[in-house]
Amino acid sequence: MAARIIDGKEIAREVRAEVKARAHAFREAYGETPALAVVLVGEDPASQIYVANKQKACGWVGIRSVTVRLPETATEDEVLSEIARLNADASISGILVQLPLPRGMNADRVTASVAPEKDVDGFHPINAGRLLRGRAPLEPCTPAGCVRLLKKAGVPLAGANAVVVGRSNIVGKPLAMMLLRENCTVTICHSRTENLADFVRRADIVVSAVGHPRMITAGMVKPGAAVIDVGINRLPDGTLTGDVDFEGVREVAGWITPVPGGVGPMTIAMLLKNTMDAAENARSTV
Repeated sequence: MAARIIDGKEIAREVRAEVKARAHAFREAYGETPALAVVLVGEDPASQIYVANKQKACGWVGIRSVTVRLPETATEDEVLSEIARLNADASISGILVQLPLPRGMNADRVTASVAPEKDVDGFHPINAGRLLRGRAPLEPCTPAGCVRLLKKAGVPLAGANAVVVGRSNIVGKPLAMMLLRENCTVTICHSRTENLADFVRRADIVVSAVGHPRMITAGMVKPGAAVIDVGINRLPDGTLTGDVDFEGVREVAGWITPVPGGVGPMTIAMLLKNTMDAAENARSTV
């Protein structure tokens, strides 16, 4: 029996509807509109598309979108100065620095300059530490989206063996912490893991976030497992595929996310949720 497809587009629509209702209630209560500021440095084409998509999504839910555009020639100090201005602006609920930054700019220093309470990407070292302790007010969007997909699909989490393939600070590590919080037993695998297939075959939940086309095959997956594919890879013919061999694995797995249409839509949806969380958190501390 083929796996159940976890529809990220539909679940993202549900998240956006929740945020839209909260944004309306916020305006009614405080006479203000939550605002997301995106700092965009340079003219990277992919970044331009991502920022446009975020602006559109903000419009759907009633969040004000502010884009700070700086030229490729901007210095790191100029970028830090803009972020400091946004940190001090009480009308800005959340701040996101669009990556990648131009070569020669220290991305860690720049992202760490965002005030933790406005860090809607969840990348700030303070928020990373809070996540480790299970107390993060703002969590990284893609991992949070993965957990939301699993819960919405009805995948049993408590007691499950979960394997996260990928150890990045953006997805792999924070997702492992979130799954631990849900009482999963978590194993992190990576490029140096020997006998990767042996680990994956024992997993009730598999999340792949390595950027390697169709690396997870049907023979590696436990029958009935939930498979979440974070990878987005462009093939030579221009088509997109994930880290998972979708057609093969769907015949073995119990649940599976497609690429596109799985995790991707959730990332922006959870960004909107984080922006709303930041706005409400700011009001609760006034």
